[in-house]
Amino acid sequence: MTESANTKPSVALTLHTNVEKLIEWRNRLKKEDKTVSYNDMIVMIAARALAEHPIINSRLEEKKIALLNDINIGVAVDTVRGLIVPVIRNADKKGLLDISKEFRAKVEAIRNNSATIEDLTGGTFTISNLGMFEIEQFTPIINPPECCILGLGAIIREPVAGENDEIVIQSRMQLTLVFDHRIVDGAPAAKFLQRVKHLIEWPMGLIE
Repeated sequence: MTESANTKPSVALTLHTNVEKLIEWRNRLKKEDKTVSYNDMIVMIAARALAEHPIINSRLEEKKIALLNDINIGVAVDTVRGLIVPVIRNADKKGLLDISKEFRAKVEAIRNNSATIEDLTGGTFTISNLGMFEIEQFTPIINPPECCILGLGAIIREPVAGENDEIVIQSRMQLTLVFDHRIVDGAPAAKFLQRVKHLIEWPMGLIE
């Protein structure tokens, strides 16, 4: 991580997103006795966006940009031994419940000291969520050798201007994408982050 912070010319992009539909979807699943976390949902959303924006799912190999075939998403987890990142392999080919089940199993394996090297390596993109600690926005460090990392802030209820300039209360979250500018320019990174935002605001599009 120190090498990443010192050698990668990183740039951060931040935007707000409306998470009302995401909350509705999660609550609907709860009523069906299907429990998923927001991390699970963002893994699925990020995987879809990465498939559509392959430059984000890349790395430098011998000074050349290599587009990666597999979409393996790591999720940073706080443990008594520090930050550990279990990896959901081929996340773009898995449904939400499968992602949730696999992630819970890998976190449990980490806490039981039974996680394998395969559980913790091979990531192509990382998600870091500090929302549970009431952190609204932060700039994470890229997890080498990956190209990008997505930081998730807390879900906050706040007033915003509606379509007719009326004031409405929405549940909103800040997303911060940090990217390696040697690999990705600002516009492609912005388009990816915008796509993540749109999928969060209309997640049912993932299963239509």
